[in-house]
Amino acid sequence: MNENSIILAGFGGQGILLAGEVLATAFMLDGKNVTWFPSYGAEMRGGTVNCEVVVSEDEVSSVSKKEADFIVALNQPSFDKFLPKIKKGGWIIANSSLINEEKPRNDINYVFAPITNIANDLGEVKISNIISLGILAKVSNLTSIQSLHSALDSVLPEHRKNLLPLNLKALEMGFNFASELVKC
Repeated sequence: MNENSIILAGFGGQGILLAGEVLATAFMLDGKNVTWFPSYGAEMRGGTVNCEVVVSEDEVSSVSKKEADFIVALNQPSFDKFLPKIKKGGWIIANSSLINEEKPRNDINYVFAPITNIANDLGEVKISNIISLGILAKVSNLTSIQSLHSALDSVLPEHRKNLLPLNLKALEMGFNFASELVKC
């Protein structure tokens, strides 16, 4: 397996950093080498937040990559900011509930999913981040839905364990949505 870089991005309050931690933990559970690098503005909630996860079978060469293999953008500013950073042939997973469905580059793959709408249908907008991980798992084939389940159980603090069933359902919803869109 080559080294893969994944950037998760959105605004503060969308759970971007938690999603990155869950993804990094899933990779560790898979026995892979991983780095997780969060970045957020001082304004936090409502401001821009992103994190980069780099995964490899071998040692990870560096934390911050010039180009990314996969971008998950949960809002329009994140889509606009990170679109140029995707490698040729890479993927962007875009929350079409908050992002215009435009394809300004023809050398990358797009998955537009109404992530916020799916979260609202499940009764909790705060699970948009976890839905996006389900989509990413299907599109990337870098980790399994089972590893993400275990990672969620590991990462969620004890006082939030009551949210585990909803989060597991969100993972499944994202994965199943992507299965219908993308035949990987």
